[in-house]
Amino acid sequence: MLTRSRPRPLRQRVAALFALLVTLFGLMLAGATAASAHAALLSTDPAENSVVQTAPSEVTLHFSEQVTLESDDLRVFDPNGKRVDSGPTGHAGSDDTTAQVRLVPGLAPGTYTVAWRAISADTHPVSGAFTFSYGHASATTAVSGEQATKGSPLVGALYGGSRSVQYGSYALLIGAVVLVLVCWPRGVRLRAVQRLMLGGWAGLLLSTVAELLLRGPYAAASGLGGVFNLTLIQQSLNERLGTLLVVRVLLLAAVGVFLSLLAGQAGIGQEAAEPDRDADTDVPETGARQERRLRVGLGVAWAVLAIGLACTWALGDHASVGMQVGLAVPLDVIHILSMACWLGGLAAVLVGLRTPQSAGGVGAEQVARFSTIAMCAVAALVGTGVYQAWRGLGSWGALVSTTYGQLLLVKIGAVLVMLAAAAMSRRWTAVLRTTPEPGPEPGPGPEPEPGPEPEPGTESESESEPETDQPDLSDDPVRRAQLARQRALRAGVADQRARQASPARGMLLRSVLLEVTFAVIVLVVTTLLTNTAPGRAVTEQNAAVAATRTQPVSVTLPYSTGGPGDNANGRINIEIDPARTGLNTLHAYVFDKSGKPVTVPELDVSLSLAAKDLGPLPVALSQVDVGHWAASNLELPLQGRWLLAVSIRSDAIDETTVSTTIQVG
Repeated sequence: MLTRSRPRPLRQRVAALFALLVTLFGLMLAGATAASAHAALLSTDPAENSVVQTAPSEVTLHFSEQVTLESDDLRVFDPNGKRVDSGPTGHAGSDDTTAQVRLVPGLAPGTYTVAWRAISADTHPVSGAFTFSYGHASATTAVSGEQATKGSPLVGALYGGSRSVQYGSYALLIGAVVLVLVCWPRGVRLRAVQRLMLGGWAGLLLSTVAELLLRGPYAAASGLGGVFNLTLIQQSLNERLGTLLVVRVLLLAAVGVFLSLLAGQAGIGQEAAEPDRDADTDVPETGARQERRLRVGLGVAWAVLAIGLACTWALGDHASVGMQVGLAVPLDVIHILSMACWLGGLAAVLVGLRTPQSAGGVGAEQVARFSTIAMCAVAALVGTGVYQAWRGLGSWGALVSTTYGQLLLVKIGAVLVMLAAAAMSRRWTAVLRTTPEPGPEPGPGPEPEPGPEPEPGTESESESEPETDQPDLSDDPVRRAQLARQRALRAGVADQRARQASPARGMLLRSVLLEVTFAVIVLVVTTLLTNTAPGRAVTEQNAAVAATRTQPVSVTLPYSTGGPGDNANGRINIEIDPARTGLNTLHAYVFDKSGKPVTVPELDVSLSLAAKDLGPLPVALSQVDVGHWAASNLELPLQGRWLLAVSIRSDAIDETTVSTTIQVG
């Protein structure tokens, strides 16, 4: 009874770890559809919410970085919801930061809706919609065009989930094989370790194929029915990400061959562990050399495969765009490899610790070797992670003001907990190395070795004794089952006594379990980081967008007409809201030299755009109050630097004109 109840806390901890994994995976799925836009829309022509007096022949969008377009990514709808775009979507000339589509001739006046979608340089889709008016504003029914830019939540969740599974599977696969090749050769014979490696390989293969199939409907904002759409699959294969996913599948085919070879060498390390039985021959030494050469060959092959797989991530994500790409990509490969060696190796160590060393489990020496590898991996993670944080954030403020920075803080906190648990693991490993591993519970004594055969003609002692009437139970299934239960019970008691005799191994198991728990958190947060715009990109995009958006104009100009009276000298304040293309409101306030509102006989305002040879356009002002004039229907058709000229007449003779430039967005 006692021996059966002891292992329950460990099973409960494993169940809690599994529940945590499921919870975090569900949270990741819930946030997968909200991937931040990585390419910002800076400006449009015609401008958003503008009213143009000439029917446009095309619509052009300008982005903050290069984008990839499909033929139907830019759609324009008239006020009745009918499409008026003509021809495929493309770039404006050779500028790959633009999207452009031509419009049908003979547009009717009214408000038009533009729905757009594009793939940013780091493979993430961005989308949106805006309106402009030709002639005058009107009601619009082009709601379907805006809805067409939104993707399916289910497709987004499955797509994000496949990426998360890929990271976890890659870590299990790489870490388990590295542990077996470098630290624990006998571990390849343990069935649980074999399942770990095979599970990592199968999980990575299946999730990669799933991402490849889901990429089409995810990028096209369609439903789950587009998974097997051959047109969407072809479009995905033509993308850079699709090519990288195909390369990953091919590399995984080579990994499958490697794992079969590794499983065929299940006795690797066995020859070195056996004592030299024949000192007069060089067979054991030759076997050791062959074993070393085999392990070196397998190690080199595995390094090539692991690096190749890591490159399929680094070349298709944040590291492949932006600044210092030539340095960022190799450092990202090192970061991914270090993560896999550390986290996947921890999972394999956890499996090995759950098996007593006498039954083939991992020993203190092997854990100590892995601890050295883990320290090197952590050092590489810290170095490359600092560079990635600097490259991705750009400023300290982005660490708390952007989603990318907040997720990075969570990841750093989880890694710090893992480092604390790793320090405890090293401590218990040192204790375990000084404590002899208890042997298995002694079972029935061995059968006596056979003595010399009796001489012919003589009877042995057993033959001389009379035969007893003992039944032969070798064919009795009930008796065999009883013996099997007894052997299992003895093995369980031996395992329990071994655990009780080695508390250091149990404490090491707990600390490694804590590391694995927070490793799951790190993997989930890493997936969310890949779906989130870097803080530096968010800051730069916000600045670029803000630069294209003008604030309402408010300028104050001094004037002097040279005539007599209080209104001959003073200042005039002009306010234009919102100072953008389309309809605007203008207010003019005239003050005398003491700052009091004053009425002048005549006040004229005009606007000119020299870059387009437009104007001057007079503004029809109406006096509202003492010293206050206004115009509510000021039409500004184009963006640019406009010349604002104000003419003031203080009496029948004296007049002056003052001017300044304003920005119209």
